This record gives sequence, C-alpha cells and structure tokens, in this order.
Amino acid sequence: MNEEINFIIDTAKEAMDAAIKHLEKQLVNIRAGKASPAMLGSVMVDYYGAQTPLNQVANVNTPDGRTISVQPWEKSMLQEIERGIMIANLGFNPMNNGETIIINVPPLTEERRKDLAKQAKAEAEDAKIGVRSARKEAMHDIKKTDASEDLQSNAEIDIQELTDKYVKKIDSILDVKENEIMTV
Repeated sequence: MNEEINFIIDTAKEAMDAAIKHLEKQLVNIRAGKASPAMLGSVMVDYYGAQTPLNQVANVNTPDGRTISVQPWEKSMLQEIERGIMIANLGFNPMNNGETIIINVPPLTEERRKDLAKQAKAEAEDAKIGVRSARKEAMHDIKKTDASEDLQSNAEIDIQELTDKYVKKIDSILDVKENEIMTV
C-alpha cells in the first residue's frame, strides 16, 4: 500500500485512540458510589497565589468505600483545600478536624444513578463523534491522494473496519461503566 495512505490510516488510528483515552478520563470523573481519590481530581487549590491541583498539596486516600481523607502536607493549607473542594462544586461536604479533611461520600439514589448513566452515555456519544470525525477526515484525505482507485477503495474499507472496531470498544467501555453506576 502507498506510504501516503498508510500515513492517513495511522493518523486516523491515533485520533481514534485519543477519543478512547479522553472517554476513559471523563468516565473516571463520574462517580459510581464508591469513594475514590479520582473524585477530587478536578479540585484546584490556591497555593500561595497559584491554582494548584489538590494532589500536589495533599495526600488523598480512601480509608474505606464511603470516605475520602485529604491530608495536607502543610497544616496551613487546610482552609484553602476545604475552599477548593467547595468551589469545585462536586456535591461533597468536607469536614475539617484540624489535621485532615474528611469527606463522606453519600450513597447514590436511584435517580442520581440514572443521571450519571445518562452522563456516561453522553460522554460515550462524544467519543463516537470523535471516531467518526477521524473517519470522515481520513476518507476525505484518501480521495485526495493520487493512489489507484483499488488502493483508495481498500484504504476506505480499512478505515471503516477501524471505525467499527473503535465504536464497539466505546460501547463495551460504556457497558462496564453503566454496570458500575447501576450496581448498588
């Protein structure tokens, strides 16, 4: 197969991989009832005037399935960390005991689980759009090459098979996340 076409297929595959990686990153932020340090991944803290990710100013642990504990490396950061968690608007109520910040993760209601499942579906749909967009771009680029019609046709078939494979992968990732969300 022609070098140019191989490059187009490789570029499309990279874009589709990026869509999957982005989906997985987004799904980590959708909590499924169990406490996880990743739930606080989006929290930024004012660290001496600079917005800094929480995990760079404190140790974040989950002593059990319903609790997140945040141990700052400097005690003076307790109030800033507490404020950062509130500003992040994650629906948590942090409790400061003077040493650490404890967050009790409430169990999810059935309605909230359905909302989270919808949110996960929307993220999966965005990933599929990314994959289809990579396919569209690749198909367009293949048509612009000076390769023979047979080579172009075979490359288009390869791109379509790649697209189908990635859409299936997105569906299976979504199934796993939905099961995790809906399991009480």
